[in-house]
Amino acid sequence: MTAEQADSPSTPDLQPARPDAAPNILAAAEAAVSRSVVDPEQALAAGRLVLVAAEHTGAVEAAVVALRAMGLAARELGDLQAAERHLRKAIATPAAPPRRVAQARLSLVTVRTERGHPLQALRVAALAWAYLCPLDRAKLDTQRAVALAHLGRYQEAIAACDRSLETLATAPGTVDDRRFLAGGLLNRGLVRAYRGDWHRATQDITACLEISRAAGLAHLTRLAAANLPFLAVRRGDLAAAFAHYRAAEDTLFGYPERLATMRADFAGALLAAHLPGEARALLSLAVPELEASGAHAALAEARLKLAQVELLTGDPQRAAEVAARAAAELAAQDRESWLPLAREVELRAGLALGPVTPALVRELAECAEALESGPACAVAAAALRLAAAEAALSIDDHPTASEQLGYLTAQCRRVRPSEGIPLASKAQAAHLAQPSPTPPLIRQHALALEAALQEDSAGAFRAVRDGLAEVGGQVESLDDPALRAHAARAGERLAAFGLALAVRGGRAEEVFEWSEHWRAVTGQVPGGAEEPGLSGTEAGGGVARRASQSGPDAGAPGSGGGLAGGPSGREARAWMAGAESGRDSRNEAEGWLQEVRENLGGAALVEYVVDQGALLAVVVTEEQVRLRRLAEVSSLGEAVVRLRYAMRRAALGDCPGAAGGDVVMCGQEVDQMLFHPLAGWIGDRPLVVVPSGPLYTLPWSALPYLRGRPVTVTAAALPWLRARTAPRPGRAAPIVAATAGPDLNEAPEEVRQVLACHPGGREIEARIAPVLRALTEVDVFHVAAHGVFQARSPLLSSITLTDGPLMAYDLLGLEHPPRLVILSSCDAGMARAPCEGAPLGLAGTFLAQGTACVIAGMVPVRDEEALAVMTCFHELLAAGHSPSRALAEATAKTGVTAFACFGAGDRPLTT
Repeated sequence: MTAEQADSPSTPDLQPARPDAAPNILAAAEAAVSRSVVDPEQALAAGRLVLVAAEHTGAVEAAVVALRAMGLAARELGDLQAAERHLRKAIATPAAPPRRVAQARLSLVTVRTERGHPLQALRVAALAWAYLCPLDRAKLDTQRAVALAHLGRYQEAIAACDRSLETLATAPGTVDDRRFLAGGLLNRGLVRAYRGDWHRATQDITACLEISRAAGLAHLTRLAAANLPFLAVRRGDLAAAFAHYRAAEDTLFGYPERLATMRADFAGALLAAHLPGEARALLSLAVPELEASGAHAALAEARLKLAQVELLTGDPQRAAEVAARAAAELAAQDRESWLPLAREVELRAGLALGPVTPALVRELAECAEALESGPACAVAAAALRLAAAEAALSIDDHPTASEQLGYLTAQCRRVRPSEGIPLASKAQAAHLAQPSPTPPLIRQHALALEAALQEDSAGAFRAVRDGLAEVGGQVESLDDPALRAHAARAGERLAAFGLALAVRGGRAEEVFEWSEHWRAVTGQVPGGAEEPGLSGTEAGGGVARRASQSGPDAGAPGSGGGLAGGPSGREARAWMAGAESGRDSRNEAEGWLQEVRENLGGAALVEYVVDQGALLAVVVTEEQVRLRRLAEVSSLGEAVVRLRYAMRRAALGDCPGAAGGDVVMCGQEVDQMLFHPLAGWIGDRPLVVVPSGPLYTLPWSALPYLRGRPVTVTAAALPWLRARTAPRPGRAAPIVAATAGPDLNEAPEEVRQVLACHPGGREIEARIAPVLRALTEVDVFHVAAHGVFQARSPLLSSITLTDGPLMAYDLLGLEHPPRLVILSSCDAGMARAPCEGAPLGLAGTFLAQGTACVIAGMVPVRDEEALAVMTCFHELLAAGHSPSRALAEATAKTGVTAFACFGAGDRPLTT
């Protein structure tokens, strides 16, 4: 027995008709249909009552309409299996009027689509068409559009919506007419969103909201509003997206299939915005609900998104498995146009797992060709061709690489005729003038690879610079640090290629310039303060007294962490575009470097870079700039993990003596890799450190080489320079405030000691609203509270206050944050770095908003230890020490190495 046969209902048992009762029963049935989208639970109950009455009186037409009402209500409630059962029962009713059967088929179209059979849905629609009036045909078109969209036939879907809306706009205006008019706008808006037409998609969905609200269609209003998170992400407004999401969760509570679909759609938008961690969290909720509700069409799409997430978050084996399952589901649904997308994930997973073979290169090129013929897949096709070219180069297959690159750069090689030379025709002129179909970033990457193949280093550098300028232009308007950092990842491989070219050249100055070049693209322009800064470090949930564990420790190499982006300045982006604007970009970059050297003030700047699996250091002093290769990134990452583990054990009190010895031994191991090869160049200078790779997770204060030495950790040299040269505040003494979070025995005493060091300081109630208000009014803010770091969604990291968590997202609206923030919490300085120069986390969000310096915990710390080191720190700060020097001396005196200084920490608060 097939699934369809299993769902096929028995026909209703109708008694002989009683003509006097039939009209009233039919009217009640039609009222239930109208109520199905307004109050589906009430409509379902009414439909059952009407069906009983219709069967008792033999009112066949009323029975069919009642069953349709029950099917529509069940669909709105997310019970797709019951919806199909009711509608099939209506269609199978003996002696039913053909128009009523056709209306039941009209309603069945979307249910069959959502259950994963869009092609069958179109066949059902074809059976209904002949028996429907023009108005009902317009309503049917709105349903056909859903099936067409799931099949990837977007142009046909929009045409169907256009036809239906033209008719529905002049319809009599019943509730049902308004429902389909609003639904048609919603469907067209979603199709336009799939095609990337965000402006018109927003217009359609906004119109749908207005119509459904005016008609009192509360349920349809909820469904339309559920798409606002998706659209807000596409506009780049992540804060609004999550606000819309929380509202949609509330309004869709009780409708699990609708809520799951909304979550999956929102996850797709987050994935497109390069936020795979956040997308995973939503998909983990959506997929089980979609499975339970039988929403097979949405389930297959959600599973494909999950496969893409697995790939982006570093699990290619799992990605391949999930993609294969999604492909099987899509194939079973006759959704052939979606299959290349699933195949792309499988092939990219194969690339990650290795080894690269000629067969794999050939399959990559074939899949790229298949994507080119699909709807809205041009960017994916070009990106996969580039991957095929790079894979071919990795196995020295230069002919294949050149062929694939040729597809991507062919348009660039067309030569425009000189002015004054006539063209054969306007068509020829238009053809020569048309833009390249290849996305600009991918085109520049391909041009760089072509130039390198031809040993044209200058051409390769020029193409890389132009490509990164393109990325900089794309991220320039994004204020949200998460969107900005993840969007910049699109240029990560191109940046690595440019850095590799610089390393091959061997000049320390050029390596420094290219490292800063990329960090200038990813860095965040702050939201209001004059003094920029940054913060950060690792990925993992804390424990001990001040930590609340939230997920697995993510301190492994490459898992991210640390420093959140301080501003790089528009001047740096002007440098990136120097070649395009005609300036000498090399001279401009050298000018930046000279300015950095002149402002070091006796310190040394160490900028770490990763090149093809190796860690290199550029050491900048007032006298010179030097480059040294240090260690393999994998070995260093393992050493950092061992150090963090030892510090966690020590904080938890596991084997106290042994754990303390392990911390020293592990710190010395990291020292040997990072600083001993550079000791002759650094001497006893204070340090400004720019981390890379696994160093974002490093607790710097635990390194013996740095004991007692002022160290400031910054995401890039240029934001540090901007902060270093920013105007000093006019006040003689800073305004200080502090707050003590709940469930910490020593936190109130810590606040008292902090305020005792700063006469006039005030204590703030540990509630979200007072804390946010105080953050805009003071120069220095101290928090003693539990910290929670969310490794996969770093902007959901939080500080625990009395009335709930203060999340990093809550800080995005701060216009005038404090110049110095002290987060006396476990893991509050932790972050995840999607790409170099743009780490994300709680402390980093402060810095991205304009805070100059953040002192934050990097590992678990005992309550009494935090009290000791913070009391000493504030005494030294009040005595006129800079934050970095105060922390260095407090750390040396107390032996508490859990905290680090980020941003512009080498400037005293007052003159």
